[in-house]
Amino acid sequence: MEDSDEEPPLAVEINDAVNSNQLTESSDLPPVGVTVITGYLGSGKSTLINYILKAQHGKKIAVILNEFGEELGVERAMINEGEEGGLVEEWVELANGCICCTVKHSLVQALEQLVQRKERLDHILLETTGLANPAPLASVLWLDDQLESDVRLDSIITVVDAKNLRYQLKPNPDSSSFPEAYLQISFADVIILNKVDLISQDESGAVLEEMENEIRDVNSLANIIHSVRCQVDLSKILNCQAYDPTHAAHLEALLEENKSLTTKGLHDSEVRTLCICNTQQIDLDKVRIWLEELLWDKKYGMDVYRCKGILKVRNSDELHTLQGVREIYEIVPSRKWRNEEIQMNKIVFIGRFLNEQILLDSLHTCVAES
Repeated sequence: MEDSDEEPPLAVEINDAVNSNQLTESSDLPPVGVTVITGYLGSGKSTLINYILKAQHGKKIAVILNEFGEELGVERAMINEGEEGGLVEEWVELANGCICCTVKHSLVQALEQLVQRKERLDHILLETTGLANPAPLASVLWLDDQLESDVRLDSIITVVDAKNLRYQLKPNPDSSSFPEAYLQISFADVIILNKVDLISQDESGAVLEEMENEIRDVNSLANIIHSVRCQVDLSKILNCQAYDPTHAAHLEALLEENKSLTTKGLHDSEVRTLCICNTQQIDLDKVRIWLEELLWDKKYGMDVYRCKGILKVRNSDELHTLQGVREIYEIVPSRKWRNEEIQMNKIVFIGRFLNEQILLDSLHTCVAES
């Protein structure tokens, strides 16, 4: 059981939280942000959820828990047992105004019920208990057109255990599978490096720096936050807008920081971040085919977990942004290119078996004919 010493948050009684009298038609309000929270068993996901559910932050936050894997301390307050001991889905409102539920069946249905409540939500947290790969959950939020108008993927947060991370990143010689910790770090937009207090004070500075470098080798795009018992500034993990094409400035800054990243000198099988650039205009249709060959067909034997980029598209005066999570990707115009800018294509990939030269050469085939 993860974080078994955690006390469940205080619940207050509500009547039929999701009945038809409390539902309302969709309005013109902006979509509610959804943050996906993942992390290795024992990293502190439950501690983070409990901290948010008990904190007096003044926000109306909904937390969706699922039933994959281990039992959570917070779940015990959120569920009832049926006549035969089975779990029954229930919505519970907490004393600080947060809402919590355990999902047994449809995630989409749970999200729809939440956004249809009369009382407007500030944010939704989706905790992926027992799941190493949050990509399927991200794809739900991207591919359901009706749902996307009500909610938007805000960010993916990975909680890691500073005390045990180095052991979790080591391949198990008795297993053919790749360490789950690599996957969880690869998908993250924000990484909470938790339990930093458990590292010896004599060596904490050097150890944490080394750990951060190892994390950035895998995923240099993520923001790393240190924490003790997952007590973090909520402004750093909510409303990150990591997938919002209208807020491209942060993405552009990340790409600029990572433009010199290369896999030269690294072993092909390592999970790494690399950036490729091209200054020529590209054909958007060719780029889509290229990405689908990379992400769907694994044409070059590369296993791409994430990709982010900006594109210089033929016959367009707009900067286009690229976001990809596993097989799902999105290319949308973001804003007009500025006069002083050097227009170029810049794409960062995170994954295994990445071949920098093949990526550069294959991107060149997408260049628009003059």
